Amino acid sequence: MMDRRRFLLTSLAGALAAPLAAEAQTPRKVYRIGLLEGPFPPISLFGSHLIGVLQSAGYVEGRNAVIERGIARADQELTVVAAALARSGVDVIVAAGLPAIRAAKDATKTIPIVMLAEGDPVVAGLVSSLGRPGGNVTGLTLRNPELGAKRLQLLQDAVPGLVRIGVLWNPGSPENVEHWQATQQASQLLGLELRSLEVGAHEIESLFEIAVRERCGALIVSNDYLINVRAYRIIALTQAKRMPAMYTSGVWWVKTAGGLMSYGVNEFDSIRRVAFYVDKILHGTKPADLPIEQPTKFELIINLKTAKTLRLTMPPSLLARADQVIE
Repeated sequence: MMDRRRFLLTSLAGALAAPLAAEAQTPRKVYRIGLLEGPFPPISLFGSHLIGVLQSAGYVEGRNAVIERGIARADQELTVVAAALARSGVDVIVAAGLPAIRAAKDATKTIPIVMLAEGDPVVAGLVSSLGRPGGNVTGLTLRNPELGAKRLQLLQDAVPGLVRIGVLWNPGSPENVEHWQATQQASQLLGLELRSLEVGAHEIESLFEIAVRERCGALIVSNDYLINVRAYRIIALTQAKRMPAMYTSGVWWVKTAGGLMSYGVNEFDSIRRVAFYVDKILHGTKPADLPIEQPTKFELIINLKTAKTLRLTMPPSLLARADQVIE
């Protein structure tokens, strides 16, 4: 039986005070927003940033909003935490990451769900189509397999004489399979060799040993739960092996955890768009009528501190193209 102390469902606002002079006042609408958060740290960071954006948009805790944070300490707890959120009477549930989104969808067929999905929500069976999602799920997908070529080019610019690149990915993830295939095709056009480093079949340490043995000059790290939960270990190994690596998430992997460089979606823009969807739903728009949004803006982030640790000199031309440089 699950230890129920391992998950937490709290209301940040607490009980809202009843309006004074009720006879003379029009009752204020109180919106109840649920956040379903998984165990990986970026999800918690996502929740904290989203609360700030919602407050800026007028959803103020203690005045007109109650924000319920359902926090699962492990993926196995998401089902229980999602069910608790659904029973709490929230008006909308926000879920980031496929495990949390699936748990929310399994918990309710009526409460609107705004998702931030890293993969294709149609392939994952979350929605009927991007244009007309149907059901109670809508939001954003961060799916961008076409960025594989750009990431390879940026690594070529960063690492002189680069010939062979290892790709850390999970073959059990449909979006990772799509990313691997797209990167393979791009590598052939760029004259680069790829080595498949499959998470799940091997421990992370073993994969780095393979990368060194195969003389990989750099890595591309795919976005997947099995990989993300090992973030700090992966970054420690890249530094120990002096292995430059490209990541898909800049705010977490590069700015927070200390990775070398990333090219991908601006996470803060995505959070603002999630808040937009929440606002539309709270004002009466049905999730089935809100098309799934795909990313259109991408950014390059480079961590010069990490580059120095790797004894890698970043070309000035590459630094000039970066959207953010961490010194």
